[in-house]
Amino acid sequence: MDITKLPNKILNKRVEKVSVDDIKNGSLEELILEMKNAMQEYHGVGLAANQTGRDLSVFIIEPKLAEESNLPEVYINPEITEYSRDDDEMEEGCLSIPDYFIPVKRAKKIKIKFINQRGEKMKLKVKGFAARVLQHETDHLYGLTIKNRK
Repeated sequence: MDITKLPNKILNKRVEKVSVDDIKNGSLEELILEMKNAMQEYHGVGLAANQTGRDLSVFIIEPKLAEESNLPEVYINPEITEYSRDDDEMEEGCLSIPDYFIPVKRAKKIKIKFINQRGEKMKLKVKGFAARVLQHETDHLYGLTIKNRK
């Protein structure tokens, strides 16, 4: 699976939400597996479906990060509902923008709601590097990259 790169227009548009029926009937399973393989191949810590050319509100995070942070690997129709006032700045890169790194300011803690791989609604509080990754991947689903984020 190839990684979609700028200036591909799918990276600059808000993606389509996924229906719960599509989640429960397993229609995302092959895509999720392909995304996991691509993320591993390209050494990413997260990957959004539109980074693989798919117009779907899905992202995954690296298994080790998920395990260390006690988080799921798969996020469907995610929405960040709260950002802490406390933030920090860190250099970020993106698989869709090779060899481009820029300091990005992000909240240190977030609250996120999403649907998991089994079709269950979930809400989590996330902090630290994992919160940064979830914010980066959620941005992708809203058509934002580190190049056009305000």
